[in-house]
Amino acid sequence: MSRAFVKESDDGGEVGALPERAVSTHRNLVTATGLEQITAAIRRLEDELTAARTGADPAAVARCQRDLRYWTRRRANAELVAPPRSHDRVRFGSRVRVALRDGTERRFRIVGEDEADPAAGAISYVAPVAAAMIGSRVGEAVQTGAGEGEILEIS
Repeated sequence: MSRAFVKESDDGGEVGALPERAVSTHRNLVTATGLEQITAAIRRLEDELTAARTGADPAAVARCQRDLRYWTRRRANAELVAPPRSHDRVRFGSRVRVALRDGTERRFRIVGEDEADPAAGAISYVAPVAAAMIGSRVGEAVQTGAGEGEILEIS
């Protein structure tokens, strides 16, 4: 196992501080699901921290403490955004179906940064694809990572 990121003192008992996780400078907009995920991460890390302390694992304690600081900050500045009531334009929380020029279709859901999972179609509202779609209507052309497409449906 690599010890590259763990610094122990000469007596072998003290672990050096891990670098902090970078916190985005963008507003922390979240869906209800995103807020639940943040809360679940905090609970899981609290449990892991207890286990790491019980097991006298200083590296795990340091990691858990660092990650708890990150998620606690994200929870503190989270701005819950209600699902869109209208589907006339693409908004935060919208699900969007786009037809690409090659005839394929892509589906996106615009979510907060911590909830983003591009492989599953969940894209952060600050991602270029989402920024290009926000405010658009059905029938309008938008730039996607795969080129230009047309919005077919907003839900």
